[in-house]
This record gives sequence, C-alpha cells and structure tokens, in this order.
Amino acid sequence: MTQAMASKMEWETVWAAARERLRRELGEAVFDAWISPLVLLSFDRDEILLGAPKPFHRNWVANQYMSRIERALRAEGGDPAALSIAVNAPSPAIGARIAKEPQPEAAREPATVSYLGDAMPGERAEARRGLSHRIVNPSQSFESFVTGPANDFGYRAARALAAGEAEDLSLLYIHGGFGYGKSHLLNGIALEARKRGRRALFLGAEDFMRQFLGALNRKDTLNFKEELRAADILLIDDLQHLCRSTYTVAEFLHTLNAFADLHRKLVIACDRTPAMLENLTEDVRSRLTGGLVIALDKPDRATRLAILKARAAEYQRQRPDGALPEEVLERIADMEDASPRDLIGVFTKLATYADLTKQPVTMEVAEQTLGSRTAGTRKTSIEDIQRKTAEFYKLELRDFQSAGRARRIARPRQVAMYLARELTMRSLPEIGKRFGGRDHTTVLHACRRIAALCQESQEFKEEVEFLRTVLSRNA
Repeated sequence: MTQAMASKMEWETVWAAARERLRRELGEAVFDAWISPLVLLSFDRDEILLGAPKPFHRNWVANQYMSRIERALRAEGGDPAALSIAVNAPSPAIGARIAKEPQPEAAREPATVSYLGDAMPGERAEARRGLSHRIVNPSQSFESFVTGPANDFGYRAARALAAGEAEDLSLLYIHGGFGYGKSHLLNGIALEARKRGRRALFLGAEDFMRQFLGALNRKDTLNFKEELRAADILLIDDLQHLCRSTYTVAEFLHTLNAFADLHRKLVIACDRTPAMLENLTEDVRSRLTGGLVIALDKPDRATRLAILKARAAEYQRQRPDGALPEEVLERIADMEDASPRDLIGVFTKLATYADLTKQPVTMEVAEQTLGSRTAGTRKTSIEDIQRKTAEFYKLELRDFQSAGRARRIARPRQVAMYLARELTMRSLPEIGKRFGGRDHTTVLHACRRIAALCQESQEFKEEVEFLRTVLSRNA
C-alpha cells in the first residue's frame, strides 16, 4: 500500500470518527442540520479542506462549529496544520475540484474560510502551526458594522488602526456588554489588516491560555512566543477569561511589553474596564490603562433599528421568503434592554418562521415571540443582588446586614440597595428589611447617592452598570 493511500485511509478514518463524536456532543438535530452535509474534500500535508453545500452553510459552520470540529479531529488522533471549509459542488470526490457558485463580482464572497491556516496570500499554514486562533468571520467586516452614538468612537479608532493611520496608537482596549459588537470590531480589524498585507493574529483568551499552558507542559514556550510576536497586529478577545491563571497573566505581561518594544499593535476586547479586572498585577493594569480605552455602550433606538434593517436586507438576499414587515422591525427595535445580539436573535427566529412556513409575520406573531422571550425568565432577587455585589467588592453577605458604617462596606451596601430598587419590584420598606431592617428613608438616600455618584464618576458608573449587566444576564 502506498504512503498516499495510507494517508487517505487515515484521514477518512479520523474524519468518520470525528463525525460520530460530534453527533454525540451536539445531538442529532444539530448534527443532521450542519455537520452531516460536510464532506472531506482534500488533505495536503495535513492541511484539511472540508466542503459545505452552500455559502450560507459554510459561513454558519465556520462561525459556530469550527472549533468543535477541530477539537473532535484532535480527539480522534488527527492533528491538522490547517482546517478550512469551502463551498463544494454536489457529491464531490476527495481531491475533486471545488466548484464556485456564479456571483456578481462585487458580491462575491471568499470561497474558502480558513480556521487554523493563515488567510494571507503566499504564507504557509506552518507559520502558525499549533495556534488554534479564533476564526476571522468574513461577514463581520467594517462595512457590515452599524454605527451610532454608542459605538462610533470605537468604530473609528478600530478602522484607523487597521488602516495604519494611527501610528501612535499601540494598544486599543475595547470594553462593553455582551453582544455590543466588540468581537465584530476585532474581526473587522483583522480582515482589513490582512487586505493590506499585514499579519493579523486573532486569538480568544481561552485559546491564548490553552496554547500557552500546552507549550509550557511541552517545554516549547519559545515557539509559542515567536508565533505571537510574528504578528503585526495581535487581537485578543474576551480578556476576562485570561485572568484565571497567574502563569498566563505573567505571559500576557511579557506579550504586552514585547509588542510595545517592537512598535506593533495590540487590540483587546473585554467585558469590563482594566480597573475592574480581577487577578491582574498592577504592571499589567498600568499597561492596559495606558492604551486607548473605549467603551461600547447600549445602542439607542435609531441604531437598533438600523441594525435590524441591515440584517433584514442581508437575510432577504439569501432567503426572499424571510422578509419581515417594517412595523415588525420597529417593534423589535423597541426592546430597550436588548443588545444587538439579542435583536438579531429575535429577528432570526421570526425570519426563519416566515421562510419555513411561507406565512407572513404579523404583529400578533411578533408579540407572541417577544412575550415568550421573557415569559420563562427568572426574575432577579434581592438575594442575587446582595450575593453578586458582595462577590464584586470582596465582602461577606453578613456585611450588608451589619450596622457598620465603614466606607468599604457602606458604599457597596448602597450600590446593592440601588440595584434592588432598579431591578426588582420590591418597595423601599421591603428592601430596607432585607438590609438589616433599615428604614425606607435610608434606602431612598442610598439610591439618590448612587445615582449622583454615577453622574460624577464615569468609572463608578461603569462598576454599577457592570453589576447590572451581570445580574440581568444571570436572570
């Protein structure tokens, strides 16, 4: 048996085993919808190319399941240097030519989405072998990012950095709530930088931590460091997850210092400000606050509606039967508590309903969907608020019941009272009772004091908003 035949049988076996693993992990419904249609197209020096039946299928799998596929391949004994997915012709054979769907030149999408390999032309995947970096989503470009007062500054800074116009900007730190567009901006930077021939490496904090600890165990940290420092722009998403290990925090500091010394760009996304990150040493925190720190806030109604209209136009090009009436988009945009991700989730549910049933989405259907979104939601309790606030300020729950007036206890107690009034339906006397039997006037004073401090201090306002976001998410 020739070496090529053996390699073919090996990868076919690994792929078959990986499919069965994914079937067990994802469940039959998800597997049948997204994984089952994928085929193994080719393998060249362990560079694996999978085929998807349509561009929409390819993009969805690339965005949602590529990391799961890569882990399944490794778990079954495969170690691909690069993992890519392309649109393929019906019933292709392994090694067959990939047919491209005819599209207008302006609307043509990349035929292949690469996961482990580098997207830059002319570079070998081996240049980054071992770095399981976050996929650069081709749909999350600057052109598809909808701007408004809440995110315009972050968008302009990201675009200037990607275009090489912000020479003095070495560190960009973007923070905001979940689903506010941080990852979209990082994707946009990576895509734009690569178009301009710059080497952009996009890593999730989990990837950074896993790869570094793996290199540490293999005593191969030098190669890990060299791979990172080879990038012109290093983008790290969800930094808050990296702070769990003192080893990774120390290595992150070395990376910060190295990129500063090399005059290269570092872009970080996080759900909170540098001051609010736990387990960071002061030198790391100082480095982060020394960069350009920009918050992405909750979008206003006009921006929410613009996001929905942009998504509706994109969806209608692919599925004409999924069009939603203007009044339905207006109704979804009325969701004041929704992040852009929440809006897209509601829109997708309604548009999919219209596409599959071939029935128009009426206002009645929309109201039912919006009602079901909150019908089963667990409400935030005063106990939840006390527990999360105590965790954040490193206090004991009993401190909220005590008569102590030390500022380190009194201020967090006022914050918890303020959030209890904002997030629950409890009356002032009821809230006071839960805080050591305090009078309702004490609660009212606390609420007014916290509201005033939020006006006076942006940093304090961000602390309170962060707690509000955490509590809303847990609910």
